[in-house]
Amino acid sequence: MEAAMPYLKGNGNDFGGGSGALAALVDADHFLGVEVDDVSLQQAGSRFLTRRFVSGLPEAAEKFDSIISLAVIEHVNAPAQFLYTLAVHLDESTAACLAVTTPHASVDWVHDVGAALGLFSKHANKEHENLLDRAKLEMAGAKAGLKLISYRYRRFLFGANQITVFEKGH
Repeated sequence: MEAAMPYLKGNGNDFGGGSGALAALVDADHFLGVEVDDVSLQQAGSRFLTRRFVSGLPEAAEKFDSIISLAVIEHVNAPAQFLYTLAVHLDESTAACLAVTTPHASVDWVHDVGAALGLFSKHANKEHENLLDRAKLEMAGAKAGLKLISYRYRRFLFGANQITVFEKGH
């Protein structure tokens, strides 16, 4: 979460935000949390009564200055389509960005061992569809009409995770 905080600005969307960890960081009038898990959605709504949370994508006309998606892209089977789905909600008139975090592909074995030892969620680890490296993230972004901002890509947590920040390709 800390890695994505600098990119959460203006009218913000937390896509796949679970119980709303990012909600406190954005003014209530400028926040939308999207979560498909009903239990997490209820928890978020209970914790942050003045924030808006929904279970599906907003209308295409709703635009955001920042879209943050933490540890979600590795659970989808079509990363480029996922990024495209989010990208249509980026505001054209600002320096809008889309930031995603994901485990790095080179440490897949760490997640397997960690899940086996109970250090990580076994359920989440089994749900990983794609662990992407920088090149694959950049390629998925390009297919979605996005440009990876090179100086904003970095690995963290001893290289196990990565944050990738995209903007609309112009």
